[in-house]
Amino acid sequence: MPSHKIRYPAHAKAQETFPSHLRQYHQRMHTYRMGDAAALLGVSADTVRRLVDGGKLTAERDGTTGHRIIPGPALAAYARQVHRTKPNATGTSARNRLSGIVTDVILGDVSAQVEIQAGPFRVVATVSRESAEELALEPGVPAVAVIKSTNVVVDRP
Repeated sequence: MPSHKIRYPAHAKAQETFPSHLRQYHQRMHTYRMGDAAALLGVSADTVRRLVDGGKLTAERDGTTGHRIIPGPALAAYARQVHRTKPNATGTSARNRLSGIVTDVILGDVSAQVEIQAGPFRVVATVSRESAEELALEPGVPAVAVIKSTNVVVDRP
């Protein structure tokens, strides 16, 4: 299981790269190392490196270590794009705990719809707005979908 450590870019880099109205957001933005991004996408770290080198996925250099890191919102956007166009071809039943990345949050007056991309699986849940706000759910943050059901349907492609 990947370690979902929150990494913050150096303030100096944020000052150079982002306009003033985006600096505060950038300083608190979740970022992922190549291996962690690969685990969330269900691919190898080499595949993520090729995606970055090919310009299909955005990455930047960490100000302190020099490692390439991927901004959470960029990873969420890529996961949303790729997994909505590719059918699920695994042929296996879902697990009860699916680690992934939040790709979308729609807040209503009382409830919130939260979309999580967990590897090749898209999970959509309805939670209370209060819960979504307490958990600070937004695109790009790591999350785990815990599924409890008395009814499970298993399909084969």
